[in-house]
Amino acid sequence: MTKADIVRVREEFVQATRRALRIGYDLVEMHAGHGYLAHEFLSPLSNRRADEYGGSLENRMRFPLETFAAMRAAWPADKPMGVRISVTDWVEGGWDVDQSVVFAKELKKLGCDYIDISSGALDPRQQVPFAPGYNVPSAAKVKKEAGLPTMCVGLITSPRECEDFIASGKTDFVVLARGMMWNPRFAWHAAEELGADAPYAPKYMACHPKMRPQIFPNRAKAPKR
Repeated sequence: MTKADIVRVREEFVQATRRALRIGYDLVEMHAGHGYLAHEFLSPLSNRRADEYGGSLENRMRFPLETFAAMRAAWPADKPMGVRISVTDWVEGGWDVDQSVVFAKELKKLGCDYIDISSGALDPRQQVPFAPGYNVPSAAKVKKEAGLPTMCVGLITSPRECEDFIASGKTDFVVLARGMMWNPRFAWHAAEELGADAPYAPKYMACHPKMRPQIFPNRAKAPKR
């Protein structure tokens, strides 16, 4: 990318932010992970530039930070804005958790409200230790050292896992993808398992387990009307 390209793309991010505001979105998140452009600038595996946008950590962070600052300026101060990152490349010599902490601290100075923690997807050499909640330790480190609330993803499919990760203070939000795609009623089912009340639209009340105990035995307490 030339310097003119960088200016043009940064402005495109700003225009997207303004469209989101005009349409009525309540939150905007800049994607700086998964091998997308901002991640390519951050990681020393992909960033081979020899100018002020490459080399040192400060330089590699420059484009993502400039872009976020421009987006934040176009977004109301009372509306949240966050950043999704790949907290590590899972490749030796690549982007890692310690660099993510530094990046998160700089984002916080610019008005970032939270960090959405994912990982990988930049380099085919990655060795990802896939397991439920495998990104949670990294989220806990970023939260503690950068002082920013964190969201966390990573093969999390169980309501108990979600509850444990949040209750333990390791992360502030749990974000589900595959789990919600497999079970679009996850929120209802999680509420039942954890003994909480979830709101049901009147037309859906007939499907509540307590309305048909003969086919949904041993469920949680009856819902509030």
